[in-house]
Amino acid sequence: MQRSAVFVMADKTSLKRPFIFANAVHMALCFFMLTMTVAWHRDLLLTGKLVSNVSVVIMYVVEIGCLLLSVLGVIGACKGKRWCLILYATGMAAASQTIIVRTALSYQDVYEKRVVREEAKLLSMMPLSSTNKANRTLLYSIQQECCGLIEGYKDWGPTIPASCNCHYPGKCIRLRGIATLGAPKNQYVYQKPCLPVYVSELKLAFSLAMAVQFGSGVFWVVLLVMSIKLMGQIRRKQEFMALLQSNRYVPGAF
Repeated sequence: MQRSAVFVMADKTSLKRPFIFANAVHMALCFFMLTMTVAWHRDLLLTGKLVSNVSVVIMYVVEIGCLLLSVLGVIGACKGKRWCLILYATGMAAASQTIIVRTALSYQDVYEKRVVREEAKLLSMMPLSSTNKANRTLLYSIQQECCGLIEGYKDWGPTIPASCNCHYPGKCIRLRGIATLGAPKNQYVYQKPCLPVYVSELKLAFSLAMAVQFGSGVFWVVLLVMSIKLMGQIRRKQEFMALLQSNRYVPGAF
């Protein structure tokens, strides 16, 4: 009868509510990420930017899959269905192992290739004075508190775009005389070139993305451990209920 006492104590310390709460948070995060991916994908299609279809499909599969896994886990916890939790644990184990190992092994290689590729893409637009309309639109969007790519406003030649106009004292340079190469005299433009700024922001964004991926993997490991422990508690509770129904349990015997 000491075994029955252990069952009762296990039921009192159930992980059911914490597990459901953690998965509710996970579902909210997955839904948010899915919404952001849809908005990002729609923006790419509208602007005509090229992106790998494989990358987009992988993002959709991972986000929708994790959302469905959490739904399955909550159903298993609420209904006491161990098979739901088994499928949930299997999926979480595969997902967490894949994302943690992939992030750890590919970080440096992917990081360097992505930065070099984006930098080379911008440098291929030089000279800016003769670049096409699509490249100009891209550069205008990049030019925030900076101008040009390498030598600042000089990269644009005689036609300096309005996106280079400076409105923040301390970050401006005043164009004077012949040095403007045909630009309006006394025009204030950003002094800092955009390439170092863009590369620095790209590195930061990439590092944050990798940190989010690794953090997601760790969170999935926590959910995996919780699901395994919850399965054990459900099994012990089912055994205890079977013992009660077998008429071999004597109340007050322990």
